[in-house]
Amino acid sequence: MSAASTAAHPSLQIYNTLTKKKTPFEPVAPGKVGIYLCGPTVYAEAHIGHMVGPVIFDCIKRYLVYCGYDVTWVVNITDVDDKLIHKANERGITMLEVAEENIADYNKNLSALGVDQIDEFPRATDCMDDIIGFIESLVEQGYAYASEGDVYFDVGKDREYGKLSNRSLDAMQGEGGGTADRKKNTADFALWKSAKPDEPSWDSPWGKGRPGWHIECSAMSKKILGETFDIHGGGLDLVFPHHENEIAQSECCHHKPMVKYWAHNGLLKRDEASGKIGGKMSRSEGAGGLHELIDRQGGEKIRFFLLRTHYRSTVVFSEPAIEEAAKGLETFYRLFKRYKRITHADFYSLTAPSKRGAPAIDQADDPTLSAAAERKQKFLAAMDDDFNTGGAIAELFELANLTNKYCDEADFEGKGAGDAASIATLTLLMETIKELSNVLGLFLQPPAAAGGSDELLGQVMQLVIDLRADARKAKNFATADAIRDGLVPTGIVLEDRAGGTEWTGGNDGSLEGVMKMLIELRQSSRANKDFATGDAIRDRLKDLGVVLEDRAGGTEWTRG
Repeated sequence: MSAASTAAHPSLQIYNTLTKKKTPFEPVAPGKVGIYLCGPTVYAEAHIGHMVGPVIFDCIKRYLVYCGYDVTWVVNITDVDDKLIHKANERGITMLEVAEENIADYNKNLSALGVDQIDEFPRATDCMDDIIGFIESLVEQGYAYASEGDVYFDVGKDREYGKLSNRSLDAMQGEGGGTADRKKNTADFALWKSAKPDEPSWDSPWGKGRPGWHIECSAMSKKILGETFDIHGGGLDLVFPHHENEIAQSECCHHKPMVKYWAHNGLLKRDEASGKIGGKMSRSEGAGGLHELIDRQGGEKIRFFLLRTHYRSTVVFSEPAIEEAAKGLETFYRLFKRYKRITHADFYSLTAPSKRGAPAIDQADDPTLSAAAERKQKFLAAMDDDFNTGGAIAELFELANLTNKYCDEADFEGKGAGDAASIATLTLLMETIKELSNVLGLFLQPPAAAGGSDELLGQVMQLVIDLRADARKAKNFATADAIRDGLVPTGIVLEDRAGGTEWTGGNDGSLEGVMKMLIELRQSSRANKDFATGDAIRDRLKDLGVVLEDRAGGTEWTRG
């Protein structure tokens, strides 16, 4: 890609933590972008806080690629650390086994949330020669010193130390920890730690040991992205000391800027029962079990929850908050079903433009397409403004509402059925929704596949719809109302349309709720001597391979 082609998007701006302001995005090398995001220390399973950065930067990379940039995105893995060693000793296995187990968990969770744009996953243990060489260079230049087998960075030699976090050296003085007697300055930080008995270690010019945390990232980013690259990301909690120390050691080593733009996402905090914002989500505070949350909610709901606000904002987490935010997704799922009813085509199979500047949908003689083009431009303007995914999602909703209004006016399921010209306009609208949602990493696959929903739920819901239709036809409104009310706790909504009733919503936990409702409906029907309904429930479930067993403690269901 040439420099001229990248100049097509001068409106793209990014907030830089270092300068504390938004500036035009101009990559180091025209047309190419290097991104480094601090990844996990893999001593335990991932929690939702570990997904904030990856989801945000997955979206940022998607948008930059959409804008025509060649992007390399790196997420490091810290697989040697005090916590890893402690966990390995606690469990009686090797540090490598602990790391491999939790890397697999991390990758599985990334996949569930649609994070698939990462290009490199360097591990600290695979970059030991690069790390040692980096430290040697700092020692040779007088920015680091060896002391009793350890090596420390001499912060007093860096006149700009503290420029990212705006802290003076005096303000950073502390006790120096248990190694204070080995340091020239209590703010000096370890580049290399001498080995303790029975710990994993590597040979070095200073004896056996292992690297400090900060030097790992400097060495890995340099190895893959070079001495100066475009964007370094991470949570606000990493500004000091981690990123401050990265800047110090990298810029003293290479005598040039390490990173052009520092981009920090807001922290994920608990929604306390009192209604107040709690502390940061962390393992030390009991966070974990992300895969269980994904099983309950589905990855797309969680991704949508994390993207609905600006990435620099604090995200207040609770499971009800995910469920509340995800109700908006139903607007799109219903629209996709409506499109399929009208055209017999699948939204998920549509081919949409993958690059910015593709043929516009604006047509002067079609007010709907002109309005859609305006919404698209507002979507792009939001993303150009420091990757404002919250604003972009708002415009995507407006586009969905516009499309639904067009369907109503065209009366596709009535007099307008089969109107080829109107259907072509509808398809253009849907392709635009797909083009923009692809940028956000949303609606890449049907929600049943994204959330891992059970196929049986769809079959059981057809039974529910049939039972309700039969009840209403027989004027048995008590049964019809019982079905409607019984579905409320499951998150499933029934919609009556000219072509029949459809259902939306729900998740993996909904099947149990629907079965509970059917069992209660069968019991009440039998109590009211409505044996036809009771028998219909039993027989139809049996056809689906579900067996009801009446026991003294109540009725249970099993798959036959």
